[in-house]
This record gives sequence, C-alpha cells and structure tokens, in this order.
Amino acid sequence: MADDPLDPPPEPQPQTLPAVAAASPSPSPPPLLLRPRREAFEHGLLPIPKLIFPEGTLAHTLAQVKDKLASAADGGGRVAAAALAEALQIPHEQAALALATLAAVLPADDPALDSGGGGRADLRDVLLFLYIQSYKRLVPRAHKDSPAVTDVWPSTSAFDGYLSALSPIQLVRSNSRRFMPSQADEEIHQLSYLQKHMANILTLLADSVEGEGDDSLVLTMETFEHLGFLLKFSEGTPLSQAATFFANSDPDMPAAPVPAAQVHDWISQNISASLEFSTEKSISKEVSQQVTSDIDVTMADANASNARNSTPTGTNPAYYRNTTFVEGFSKTSVVKHASDVKGHSVKVLNCHESVIYILAPLKYATVYGCSDATVVLGAIGKVVKVEHCERVHIIAAAKWICIANCRECIFYLGVNHQPLIVGDNHKLQVAPFNTYYPQLGEHLAKVGVDPAINKWDQPFVLGVVDPHDSLSHPAGVSDVQAESAARLDPDLFTNFMIPSWFGTEVQEPTKCCPFPLPEIYCASQSKKLAALEDIRRTIRELQIDDNRKKELTNALHAQFKDWLYASGNIRQLYCLQGD
Repeated sequence: MADDPLDPPPEPQPQTLPAVAAASPSPSPPPLLLRPRREAFEHGLLPIPKLIFPEGTLAHTLAQVKDKLASAADGGGRVAAAALAEALQIPHEQAALALATLAAVLPADDPALDSGGGGRADLRDVLLFLYIQSYKRLVPRAHKDSPAVTDVWPSTSAFDGYLSALSPIQLVRSNSRRFMPSQADEEIHQLSYLQKHMANILTLLADSVEGEGDDSLVLTMETFEHLGFLLKFSEGTPLSQAATFFANSDPDMPAAPVPAAQVHDWISQNISASLEFSTEKSISKEVSQQVTSDIDVTMADANASNARNSTPTGTNPAYYRNTTFVEGFSKTSVVKHASDVKGHSVKVLNCHESVIYILAPLKYATVYGCSDATVVLGAIGKVVKVEHCERVHIIAAAKWICIANCRECIFYLGVNHQPLIVGDNHKLQVAPFNTYYPQLGEHLAKVGVDPAINKWDQPFVLGVVDPHDSLSHPAGVSDVQAESAARLDPDLFTNFMIPSWFGTEVQEPTKCCPFPLPEIYCASQSKKLAALEDIRRTIRELQIDDNRKKELTNALHAQFKDWLYASGNIRQLYCLQGD
C-alpha cells in the first residue's frame, strides 16, 4: 500500500495582520515542492552502532558493504537478513530487525519482504536505509532560563543529564513547543542533510558503464524511483513523472539510463528551491508570531484555543504533510474518529492529565512528551513510537511499537512483532491489549494487523545511547543495554472500557477484545468477576427493609461518586458527555 496522496491545500483565508507582518508576505511556492519522506527519518533510525558509520568514511564503507551484499544477492538483486548480518558483522536478530524496520518505512509494501524481517529486500532500498543511519536529529533550541529547568527530571542514571532535556516535565516548564524544533525546522534539517549527501547516495545507487568522468555512472528509471524512499513531491507526483529526463516514458519501451550527474543537478535544484521556500516561510512565520505576541503561551492558554481541538488546516504547514496533530491538551478528553483524521499519520504531543482516543485505522502514530495520560490507538498498520513520556498508559493495536526514554508507563499491547525498547527507560510495564470499540475489527483488517498474533511480552531491547540524538549521545559515554519492561501483575490488569456512544453503525461490530487474553490474565479476570458476583448475590439476599435498602444504595452511589472524583474519571465523563 503506497503512501496516501497528499491532501489538496485549502483555499487561503483572509487574515488581518499587523503592519509589520504585512510587510513580509509569505513566499509563493514553486510549481512542484520536493519534500523529505518524514517516515524514513522519524521511524527508520535504529540505535545499533554497527549500522552507523563515521561521516568521513561513510561513502567508502557503504560501497564495500554494497559489494558484499551484491555478491550474496539473488538474481533479482535482493538480500536476506543472513547476508546483511554477515556483511555488517551483526547478530542475525539485529539484521532481521533492520529489515523489519525498512519494511515499515518503505513508501509502498514490498511483497517479497516480510514485515517481521523475513524474506528479501531490494539491495537499493537496503543501501538507502543504511545511509540515513548517519542522520543526526535536530536538537531543541536553547531555553532562555535553561539552568532553572535542568533539574526537574529526577537524576537516577549517568545519562539523565542529557536525556532530561526532553523530559515531559521540563517540556511543560519551558512551554515546550516554543523551544522544540517545529515540523518545518525538522523538514529543513532533513532536506539539508539530503542535499549534502545526495552525490554520495547517487554514486552508491548508480551502475557503472563504459565512459569517462561523469558519464561512467548512470541511473535507470527503476533505480531513480527508489529515491522515493527519501523524497516525494507535496502534490503526490511520482519522481519519475516530475523529472524531465524520465517523464512520460513508454512502459513498453523503458527509458534509457541517465547520467548520475544529470540526476544530481535536477535533485539539487529542486531541493534548493524547496529549502528557499521553506526557510522564507519559517522566517515569515517567526516574525508574525513575535509581532503578535512576545510572551510565552501557557498550557491553559493553549487549551483555550479551538485550533488545538481540530486537524491543522489553513496556515498551519502541518496540513500539507498528511499528519493529524493532537497537541497541548491538559485535563481533558479528546476523541478522533476516522472522519476526523487527515492522512495516514497521527502525532499526540505534550498532552498531560488527559485521555486521548484515536479510533481510526492509520499507518503511523507518535506519542511524545506526555505525562499522567491515557492514549488509545485503535489500529496502526506500520509503527507506533512512544518517546519521552512519564506515567502514561498506552493502549495500542499495531504491527510494531518502539518505546524510547519513558518512565513509569504501562503499555497494553496487541502487536504482531516484538516491542522495541531503546534509550533511558525506567519502571516500564507491559500487558495484553485490553479494550475494543465497534469498528476495531474492521480497522485491524484494513491496516493488516492480525489479532491472532500478539508478542506483547517479548520485548527486543537495544542500548541506552541513541547515536542519532546528540542530546543522548555525549562524547565519551559508552553504551549499555536499556532497561527492559516487566509484565504487569495479572491482579492489577483491568479492561479499559471505551464509551459506547463513540461507536457508529457497522454491519459486524466488534463486541469484545479481538486479541486473546493469556491464561494467567483470564484466571485473574475470572476471579474478580466471581468476587463481584458474590457481592451482588450477598446484597440481593440481604434481609432488610426498604428504608435500609435505600440507605445501602445511597451509600454505594456515594462511594462510587467519591471514587470518580478521587481518580479524576469524573472529569473525563463530563468532557465526553459534553462532546
């Protein structure tokens, strides 16, 4: 299934801007705007040291890896995990993880490559995947009061001094989004990386032919299209159709290979145009924000904005990335159905003391910087990533989940592949998936998640240090294995009930959790149900008059109401009824 086509941009809305802002109109976009494929950079990086080569020797080392893989490839130019493990000198399970990660971030499903890392991957895709492992994420901008926020995250390990910069508590204290890189900032950073390395990337993919100088390296149209792993046009135009040297090629008569130098010039021109437009737009936006307000936006102010409660549109550049944002909510409940979601990806960012329901079939989901919240992810067909969260309950049905730098979180999982745990984690717990809603079965089938397979209790643990993140990769710090997750005590396991009024009419509604519950958890549930039934029977059999029954009923209601207030569930009830 290929990436969904991008939504058409909305009609521009008239706005009243201050005179200073009006002096800097937004730049007009070029006819075709080249974008990085964010999925590759957001979900395709693995903290495995032997996948990451020094920048100075990157091209040379990967050329050697290419030769090794090519000699082990089948007739169709495809390689298996065993060949990758041999070429990189890594364990087979890490090689299989690399291929599974590649499968999860390809722009279209590869029938020859299993989502669990089995089968064989196209050598060109493998080389592109290995190349971007050298990418370094954009770091947050410095906070004007950084000494005041460096100690809010309890320090219990040697890495906390670096990882704490992205803790959810500090994000709240520093009014997070003003100091975190924006979507536009990250995209500019990714495009700049590709611009810098494109010549090496094309050389790695190119075929050698007879000739001298630049003419000795050529790319076929098929190879050129593999660059769609890294780049795409915002309008959804295929790369080969946008490139003049391959446009309108006859399928019955393949286009002649093109010199790599010519391809490089074309890509460089398009990246430069996109960078110029994105940079000017980013500067214009910052000037507008400074004119509008020079003070920090508090969490309460953020929640008062109706824009936070809707899919970004209009002037928000995120609208063009086919991603739905649920951001900045505090002490409330938010529900997103399939009809509320734009594109194939959702990001839940910086939400606190809230319950977030994402009841839609999607490819990708990110939960970042949340605390004391519950997030329900209905059906995610590729990857869920949970990062820098504290005391959060994640309920997710997905192909795969990656957990990084989280504390005191519980994950109720229905996952087809082993949960990946990386970074500086503490006191994590995992449990079986524990909820359902009427459309869940339909959504699981749509994104290809098999409820008969659940590897919730088989975590795959990598290192604490993330080489892609300079904040967690300080010079001189050696890596150690990350802390794994413990199984939740069956006596503490409970089902999570999604309110029935969320559902819509479906022909075959899901009426129970589709993931089978392990026997030990079933036994605990049966014990609780039996105890509840004993209490009900005892109450029914009480030989008391009507007045005493009424007093007993009132006492039970009062205790239940007290529990609703003490647990905070009363707020959720009011919020949901208000919707």
